[in-house]
Amino acid sequence: MAGEPQADCLFCKIASGEVPATVVRESDTTVAFRDINPQAPTHVLVIPKAHYPDAASLSAAEPQIAADVLREAGEVAAGEQVDGNGYRIVFNTGAGAGQTVFHAHAHVLGGRGLQWPPG
Repeated sequence: MAGEPQADCLFCKIASGEVPATVVRESDTTVAFRDINPQAPTHVLVIPKAHYPDAASLSAAEPQIAADVLREAGEVAAGEQVDGNGYRIVFNTGAGAGQTVFHAHAHVLGGRGLQWPPG
């Protein structure tokens, strides 16, 4: 059921503490942790603790939690000191867009020049 932890979801296991991660922030509704395959000097994932497969389903079902993810992404950028020079928040939605873990999450990227268009 949407919103409920999924036994086979890596990010649900990180949110519950079952799988270790380098956590940089945590709130009542989100967890932010360092990506294990960073694409920039700062690469932190911000996830909702509730399980939704992607950003679209999260925002449709839980707009306040989606807003929490965005707010925490900004707090991560400030904490990592990349907010002054610029940073990117990315939501990959679907395998064709590069999503590999089907639990909604935002990538916070910064600390180097980020070209446009991406990818």
